[in-house]
Amino acid sequence: MQGPFNRSGKSKPMGEINVVPFIDVMLVLLVIFMITTPLLTQGVDVDLPQVTSEPIETQEDSDPIIISVDREGNYFITLGEDTSVVSLDQMSERIMAILQRRPGTPVMVRGDRNVPYGQIVLLMSTLQRSGVANVGLLSEPPQDG
Repeated sequence: MQGPFNRSGKSKPMGEINVVPFIDVMLVLLVIFMITTPLLTQGVDVDLPQVTSEPIETQEDSDPIIISVDREGNYFITLGEDTSVVSLDQMSERIMAILQRRPGTPVMVRGDRNVPYGQIVLLMSTLQRSGVANVGLLSEPPQDG
C-alpha cells in the first residue's frame, strides 16, 4: 500500500510547503506598500530656481539640516524625516541645539524662486549668528522642454 501511511499505520511527515497562504500574505503586503509609498514623500512645496550646478558632497553618515522658505515666507526646518515650521528666532535656537549635539552637520537652504532676496539674506545672517560656518543653496537642474 502506497500513500502517506507506512506499514505501521502512522502517517509520515510531508515535506511540501503550502504556498497559497504565503502568496496571500505577499499580495496583502504588496497592496499595503503600494498605498503607503506615495504618503512617505513629505516636504515643503518649494518652487526651486533651475540652474546648472555641481552637486554638493556631504558626509554619508549624517543627514543635512534643510531650511526651506516657501512662497509665503514661512520657514521650515527638516532634519531627516522631521519637518517643522519655525519663526526666525526659533530657528536660531534650534540650529544651535542641533549643532551642539552633532557638530559639522551640513546646512542647506531651499528658497522658493518667488521669495524676495532680502528674506534669504536675513535667513543666512541668522544662520551665521547661530554658528553655521558654511551654507549650501539648493536648486533644481534645468528641465529641457
